[in-house]
Amino acid sequence: MHETRLANLLGAAVLNLSDRMTGAAAAAAGVSLSGTAALVVLAEFPGLGGTELGQRIGLSQPACARMLDQLEAHGLVRRQAKSGRAVGVVLTRAGRSAAHRALAARQRVLAVALGAVSDQDALEPLLEQLLRGLHAEVRSGDLMCRLCDRPGCVAQDRICPVGQAQRESGTP
Repeated sequence: MHETRLANLLGAAVLNLSDRMTGAAAAAAGVSLSGTAALVVLAEFPGLGGTELGQRIGLSQPACARMLDQLEAHGLVRRQAKSGRAVGVVLTRAGRSAAHRALAARQRVLAVALGAVSDQDALEPLLEQLLRGLHAEVRSGDLMCRLCDRPGCVAQDRICPVGQAQRESGTP
């Protein structure tokens, strides 16, 4: 019985935070949720190709290409030739600004939620443990962290638990 209640509490909290966080980020960026994720990922990893970007945000290559067409039409990304037939995607100035707004909106939602937790120092190792366990199931740190503020995760010489789990699992 306790396990069911705990699962319900976790589920309700995660769903509520996810809805609020993704909604705020997408509204701040002014594009779809997948477009917002693409902007955030490209801000950290400029020049990714459409296939790799799609894998990092959970879209098929055709769906990612359509989403990139929309982002390009809004002036947020541009495609640039790499080598041979390869094409990389980079953010425009407007795209960088939209990614920044999305991350700031995400942070505001999470800061309010964390403000309700009295012992945040105790929560951090529990969340790290949870994320390592989730990585064992999902096996894609890029997908798990598609809306993360990556530099913030490793500030003050901290190690990202998802990145660490990915390295330990040998997953590329």
